[in-house]
Amino acid sequence: MPPVPKRKHSQGRRNRRRAQHALQAPHLVTCTNCGEKHLPHRVCPSCGHYGGREVVEIERG
Repeated sequence: MPPVPKRKHSQGRRNRRRAQHALQAPHLVTCTNCGEKHLPHRVCPSCGHYGGREVVEIERG
């Protein structure tokens, strides 16, 4: 038989463990070139700029 807890964990202990389970909204930054929101440390998907210069050429269609 596998080991079984000897005593029931308290509600406070259970809730402290679950305190980290809440979903968090992703942190977004504003592009310095076009003003769109994007994830930090990534190329802007709308204009292709990163670090003040164009890194990826975006096709407009």
